[in-house]
Amino acid sequence: MRTNDIKKGQRIQQRNGWYGTMFDNRKGNLRCVEVEGAFTEIGDIYAHEIARAQDANGIWHPIELTESQLKLRAQLAAMGW
Repeated sequence: MRTNDIKKGQRIQQRNGWYGTMFDNRKGNLRCVEVEGAFTEIGDIYAHEIARAQDANGIWHPIELTESQLKLRAQLAAMGW
């Protein structure tokens, strides 16, 4: 599954282990998510931070990143993020 396939209302898990609920239907490098971390909050996260997503049947699918998302992740890593 790709991040562009994730729809509003789907559950996701971030690479840091936090869970959330997709809050938009956008595509690209930024997605709006209600994140259940130290606090529950809504905000944008980088799409490359999404590790897996749950489908309507409750099955978790790993996320395959696009070339653009891989490039952004490498750029951010080079800057120490």
